[in-house]
Amino acid sequence: MTEGEMLKLSVEEFSRLQDYMIDTDKESAVYKKMKRRYIELKEILSSSGVNLTELDMIKE
Repeated sequence: MTEGEMLKLSVEEFSRLQDYMIDTDKESAVYKKMKRRYIELKEILSSSGVNLTELDMIKE
């Protein structure tokens, strides 16, 4: 898998995960697990040079 393909998948997962997080109660165990993955993806994308200004809907 190329770096571009990996970035594409990460952006898609980041976007999809945020959609799920928006529809989930912030106090639930599921939300807390999703937030952990959200932070991981945010870190991966940021370190890869992706500007998250437009992509980040959660902003936590």
